[in-house]
Amino acid sequence: MASVSIPPPSPIASDASASTSDPATGPGSSSPAPPPVDYPNPFSPPHLDPEEEEEEEEANIGDPPKLDESFEDVASQPTSDSSLDASSTTPTLQPVPATTSSSPPRVAENDAALALSLLHLSFNQDHGCFAVGTDRGFRIYNCDPFREIFRRDFDGRGIGVVEMLFRCNILALVGGGPNPNYPPNKVMIWDDHQSRCIGELSFRSEVRAVRLRRDKIIVVLDNKIFVYNFADLKLIHQIETVPNPKGLCAVSQQQGSLVLVCPGGQKGQVRVEHYGSRRTKFIMAHDSRIACFALSQDGRLIATASSKGTLVRIFSTVDGTLLQEVRRGADRAEIYSLAFSSDMQWLAVSSDKGTVHVFSLKVNLGLTANDKPRPASDPNSPTQSSHLSFMKGVLPKYFHSEWSVAQFRLHENTHYIVAFGHQKNTVIILGMDGSFFRCQFDPAAGGEMKQLVCYNFLKSESF
Repeated sequence: MASVSIPPPSPIASDASASTSDPATGPGSSSPAPPPVDYPNPFSPPHLDPEEEEEEEEANIGDPPKLDESFEDVASQPTSDSSLDASSTTPTLQPVPATTSSSPPRVAENDAALALSLLHLSFNQDHGCFAVGTDRGFRIYNCDPFREIFRRDFDGRGIGVVEMLFRCNILALVGGGPNPNYPPNKVMIWDDHQSRCIGELSFRSEVRAVRLRRDKIIVVLDNKIFVYNFADLKLIHQIETVPNPKGLCAVSQQQGSLVLVCPGGQKGQVRVEHYGSRRTKFIMAHDSRIACFALSQDGRLIATASSKGTLVRIFSTVDGTLLQEVRRGADRAEIYSLAFSSDMQWLAVSSDKGTVHVFSLKVNLGLTANDKPRPASDPNSPTQSSHLSFMKGVLPKYFHSEWSVAQFRLHENTHYIVAFGHQKNTVIILGMDGSFFRCQFDPAAGGEMKQLVCYNFLKSESF
């Protein structure tokens, strides 16, 4: 049985440097519990070995962390750097001092002069913020208005994964880069109010990705996915997948309904876990391997792209029905990012071709959560195909494909990720070159999107 090292229940404490498992000695080894520290933690850091096949021992760690369900916009929060009071049960991110202007703050010249290596980019769950992992630490930014909220530097040591939990003070960190701040096989639970790690999960191989919900932590390895309760770090499920070096995994964020999507057990397959109804659904989405997918916030739709990168397919996660198919282009491409709008009327796609596409979704989901999605009508019908539909059956399927409504052109071969902004008909684009774009599309006229703002978030200076 896997060993669990638990500090004394009162007061609860753990330091990030006090590891409960040494990778060199293998799982099951433990070091003495660190001495207690006289302040409260949301939860203690028991070490659970997720690759142990036997049942995990439940950790007695006291009350679960309580996170506010109504997270305020960080731009509207006070700029005081005072820490959260010990009696508070509604932790939120504390922004760094900043002006009320929407323009980004300037960084010290010596800092801007030193080149940063970007290791990670990700949006938070509502796409209102994004996190950046660098070879020196991590940074958090607000999307609208664009500004840096705070940064944490670790003396030249890198962070390869930063996963936010909406807008609260709890983040998941994984070390990365040539000089990682933490071992790349560990997930560190970081509390930014205390500026320290309050828990960790150790594995036998490198962590590829982490996904957070208010009630769950999902850790993605090369061939396995582990699901934990957030409250007590208890392992509740593990999933075998095909090799998954990109760490592909998506989880719904709607309360009371947990849907998890990951690669299946064979090429081109996605696996859908419905934890509420305890059902597993396998969808053969493509003939070639899955390169990217996205899940709607409520977990009812999944968009998938294969390694060919020409077509994107939208499926119902309830029964695996193919609802719609759209075409990015004719040439092969590597799809970097897919994103649903919050109202599920639009889908954004970015690729190595340097173009972000916005597609109109023609999926009727009904009015209630129990309604099954209805497949889109025949793509060869005159209402949905090109003007050449009268020649259907003669021309190749390519000419009857559904094309994007709007596009925005960027540099080729730069990795960009996309999300829909909180303003109507806007798209947020983040680049691994440090670029931030907010663009607007016209849903009626379509065509090229209008650029609203553009920044270099590493230098915090306007292009």
